Amino acid sequence: MNATAPVRRLTVLYDAECSLCAFVRDWLLRQPQLVPLELVPAASEEARRRFPGLDHGATLDEITVVGDAGQVYRGPAAWIVTLWALREHRPLAHRLSTPSGARLAKGAVLAAAKWRGAQWNQRPRGGARWGGPVYRRADGWAYDPDAGWTYSAPGCADGTCAPR
Repeated sequence: MNATAPVRRLTVLYDAECSLCAFVRDWLLRQPQLVPLELVPAASEEARRRFPGLDHGATLDEITVVGDAGQVYRGPAAWIVTLWALREHRPLAHRLSTPSGARLAKGAVLAAAKWRGAQWNQRPRGGARWGGPVYRRADGWAYDPDAGWTYSAPGCADGTCAPR
């Protein structure tokens, strides 16, 4: 990675299963951009193909932004560089890049992480609290507003299933 390379494009990896992340994705897409942003679901096939050297499990836990010259930003730095790419929010990004601003950015990221954790670690109806970070549709989980989270094991067309 060339630390002095200009940033001409940023890819924001976001958790497509997280309602807060999807809301922020939609908000980012509506903002006038000075630096183009590409929004790609974290840990998706596209993300794995484009960034084979990343820890894709970690990209689901913490916002990760990748610059076109290979720069990788995580956590508060990722939020700051994303704001820096937006025309109306670049001045805020400059303020957040100072030592006192960085503390504020870190607090905002921690608050978002706490909210996400509270959403994913709620007690499903009639069951014990699940200890994992998220329920994922790809793993067989579905959410119904009336019934809560339910799990349906993937079907086996020939009647045999691989052991878990």
